[in-house]
Amino acid sequence: MPLLQKFLFGGRLIFGPDAWSLPFTLLLIITPVTLFSVFVATHLRHEFFSNTAGDAILVVAILFTLFVLILLFLTSARDPGIVPRNLHPPEEELCYETTVSADGRQAPTVQIPRTKEVMVYGVPVRVKYCDTCMLYRPPRCSHCSICNNCVERFDHHCPWVGQCIGVRNYRFFFMFVSSATLLCIYVFSMSALYIKFLMNNNQSTVWRAMRESPWSIMLMIYSFISLWFVGGLTGFHLYLISTNQTTYENFRYRSDNRINVYDRGCSNNFLETFCSKVKPSRNDFRALMREEPPRNITLATTWERPGEEEEGSSDLEEGRQKVEDDLDIDEDVMKLQQRSNAEEGSDPAHHMVEVDQMRVGSSERAPTIRSEVRHGNWGARSSAQEDVVSGSSVIRESRSYAAAEEGR
Repeated sequence: MPLLQKFLFGGRLIFGPDAWSLPFTLLLIITPVTLFSVFVATHLRHEFFSNTAGDAILVVAILFTLFVLILLFLTSARDPGIVPRNLHPPEEELCYETTVSADGRQAPTVQIPRTKEVMVYGVPVRVKYCDTCMLYRPPRCSHCSICNNCVERFDHHCPWVGQCIGVRNYRFFFMFVSSATLLCIYVFSMSALYIKFLMNNNQSTVWRAMRESPWSIMLMIYSFISLWFVGGLTGFHLYLISTNQTTYENFRYRSDNRINVYDRGCSNNFLETFCSKVKPSRNDFRALMREEPPRNITLATTWERPGEEEEGSSDLEEGRQKVEDDLDIDEDVMKLQQRSNAEEGSDPAHHMVEVDQMRVGSSERAPTIRSEVRHGNWGARSSAQEDVVSGSSVIRESRSYAAAEEGR
């Protein structure tokens, strides 16, 4: 099955199958920042005694937005940790078992164990076999139903970035969510500050200040709603990082009360997430595809019941005898045709003999012989140049009959 990902620039950029949601996410980020820059930040420049401080509000908003967009790009446009698929099941894991069919025939069948145990930090961990990718998933790996790939350290599939979150882009995803949270707080606080300045300058109430700058109120409402979403994600993933869990593991195994063998302490967990080297991709999406020839798995010989072997050998002997008889019949018919051609004075090299053998009941009807005479002249063919001999008499298929005809 082909990959569902979207590739750009010769495989340098890889997006998820639902990358269409990425422009919508960009719109949710760029639109409010643009409104903030036009209707709030430019007016705040005149509220400070120093123009540098006023300009800094606009510059910080723009730079912060660019930083969030870069993190979004790094999260969405890279390999999250896709495990390459196998073209065939692992032969070293195959198990041969004998099954008995309804007619009593025993045949070997190939089965693959659904799970196996591997050691992680000295603790046995059970991993599952993936029928789609035909491999045993590494620890903390899961198959994404949207991307249709096994992803290492699978966290979840994020529809907002259109990509799986795995071992290679998790830190960028967390930085994107946390930076978006700070951006929401910044826009909310600067909009509220502008409302405060309007109230102080005009000696008016908050309602009058809101009427003078409705965009500030809209930005505050939008930032507040967004803050609950991205802020909640930031807090939840801070908890996951501190305990070295993934979203998938937290929701899947929460009720099992199993020991988390990956938890190495809060500080070490944060160091592992943010300070460890990003694993290189296990896929070369720019390489040419090579079709590997299919491997034939040799199965054990099929076992049969005791009486079937003798029956099979007798059927083989009968079939061999039938072939020999047919060859004898063809040889006798050829001899008869050659003798007939010699008597008529025609060239036997230009004769075509077609034998149709029909069976009626248990008896056999003699072969029908059709002979078409073709002379050396390749021009128009006349009726005198064609002679069709149709033999409909019964011929006994034996060598003695052919010998008697030759002696006549």
